[in-house]
Parts: sequence; structure tokens; C-alpha cells
Amino acid sequence: MDKFFSLFITIGLYILGISLVMLSILVVLKGLGWVTQIPDYLAWAMTLFAIGGGILGGLRSLKP
Repeated sequence: MDKFFSLFITIGLYILGISLVMLSILVVLKGLGWVTQIPDYLAWAMTLFAIGGGILGGLRSLKP
């Protein structure tokens, strides 16, 4: 059970980290004036990418 909980925490941290990096990139692009609006489909795509990348990153970090 400990290994499952550790994997759950690792995946959550990966998802949070990817989301924060994407958010900081968006803030910089908005600050430079390169991005004025973000469509709903792009926000959903970025969210799904963060979740998928977090799951894959967490699973990859698993030691056999």
C-alpha cells in the first residue's frame, strides 16, 4: 500500500509541476503581448496534456 501511495503522490507532483511550467509560459507570453486570448479548447488541451504527462512521468520514475 505504501508503494501505491508513493506513486500517487509522485504522479500528482508531476501533474502540478507540468501545470505550473505551462502557466508560467502563458503568463510570460501574455506579458509580452503575444497572446491576448486563450480559447477554451486550448485550455482543455493543455490540461489534458499536463495530466497525461504527469501520469507518464510518474510511471516512468517507478523503479522495478
